[in-house]
Amino acid sequence: MRDKKYPSRTYYEVSKCYPNVMGSLKELGVTVRNAGPLDEKTTHLIQLAAAAANNSEGAVHSHARRALEAGANTQEIYHSLILLIPTCGFPRAMAAISWCRDILEGECGE
Repeated sequence: MRDKKYPSRTYYEVSKCYPNVMGSLKELGVTVRNAGPLDEKTTHLIQLAAAAANNSEGAVHSHARRALEAGANTQEIYHSLILLIPTCGFPRAMAAISWCRDILEGECGE
């Protein structure tokens, strides 16, 4: 896995210009993850799949990192994306897997 714990340059620059907006966004994320019984790992896997369904490469990168930090392994991350094939289609799932590989830097199952 890459040793990259910082958001993208764009996220950093927007955060500098609009700290209240980005702070509120971060707080909302924490609030919704803590609103129910799902554990942190599961919430990030769900958000990863939603990011992939929305075709958002940056959010896929972010939630793949967060899922790893929350204890998800490579197989769980890939499985959460493979599950999208019937509903979102093979190409979208494969695109998301390729984006996750940017973070995971490994083969399936490693």
